[in-house]
Amino acid sequence: MYYIHYFKKLGSTNDRVKKFKKECSVVVAEIQTKGRGRFKRKWSSGKGGLWLSILLKPKNIGKLGYLTFSAAVACQRAVKKAAGIESKVKWPNDLVIGKKKLCGILTESGFGTKKFAVVGIGMNTNNKIPENLKENAISLSNILGKEVNNKELINCLLNEFELLYKKLNNREYNFILKEWKKLSDTLGRDVKVITRNKVLIGKAIDVDDDLRLIIKTANNTLDKVTEGDVLY
Repeated sequence: MYYIHYFKKLGSTNDRVKKFKKECSVVVAEIQTKGRGRFKRKWSSGKGGLWLSILLKPKNIGKLGYLTFSAAVACQRAVKKAAGIESKVKWPNDLVIGKKKLCGILTESGFGTKKFAVVGIGMNTNNKIPENLKENAISLSNILGKEVNNKELINCLLNEFELLYKKLNNREYNFILKEWKKLSDTLGRDVKVITRNKVLIGKAIDVDDDLRLIIKTANNTLDKVTEGDVLY
């Protein structure tokens, strides 16, 4: 069961949902003024897009990466069911159509006396893509030539995520990873991976149980990447 709260405008849905106590509280905003992605990058969150965050209290707080992968699979399924559009998941936290980003996911956590996780989802649905982002981003309305029903898409997304979240709490990590791999746009590609301290060039051959991307370089060495940006 979800407890959904709608707002006209917020700084960040991730920040707002942390003020709630009930697990499965969901915050949805029509506009975010301080939307963010990984590494505190600004996320354009104009009116018409789908901006939401879910408050969770997973049984294993140490497996946060699986929340991101679960959300990515749920988003892919929801887009297909609600909008009839095929998309792919890109390591580690994006949904793409072709080489353009449709959706990004930001998972955050709180420890100490408050053990919780927040899954933030930003999806370009009916929002206008800024000119400086058009080369790398796309919206559902761009593809369909008409607006999609955000509430219908949200309901579909939350239903799909609930199924995967139950698998996660039952420690069925392998199931989630297999579902993600079926939808992967990254595996099998020649890639350039930019991490905080190095650049890797090679073939993305797998994702391990710790959700690290395995890159096979030209000299046949295997590098395992925990975080970074993947370029095709």
